[in-house]
Amino acid sequence: METHKSCSVFGTNNMVITDTIKERLRQVFIDLLEKNYRTFYFGGFSMFDDTCYKIICELKEQYPDIHRIFCVADPRWLRASKRPKWLNDETYEEIVYLDLDFDWWYQRIYFRNCEIINRSDFVVFYAPENNRSGAYKALKYAKSKKKDYIDLSAE
Repeated sequence: METHKSCSVFGTNNMVITDTIKERLRQVFIDLLEKNYRTFYFGGFSMFDDTCYKIICELKEQYPDIHRIFCVADPRWLRASKRPKWLNDETYEEIVYLDLDFDWWYQRIYFRNCEIINRSDFVVFYAPENNRSGAYKALKYAKSKKKDYIDLSAE
């Protein structure tokens, strides 16, 4: 039995989500699904992440074995009563906290992103070259780990 592959997404929050970007994302995800990618990791802090999530949810109707995992940035959010109101946990198959040794909020997000990338076989980015962007830092990390990826901002 073939093991399913995993994918994560990282993108900037300050972007305009056009129909062209949505269609390109849909095609990328369909291509990945055809190659047996079924686990998708989300962190949920950007418009890009939200757009990717919505597309994966739509594709789940055609590919019911998709497994959507939300990676919380704070371990308290594992308790339903402590989750942010914007986190609709009913639409994820799993909510996890990736254990980290860092306590400061920004560092926690960065190292959570690194751990998501470590667990991913492929990463979809929208990360324009900007050293202050968390998405761009995640892209640099993925490159350093020689991960397979696509950066839609470079197209």
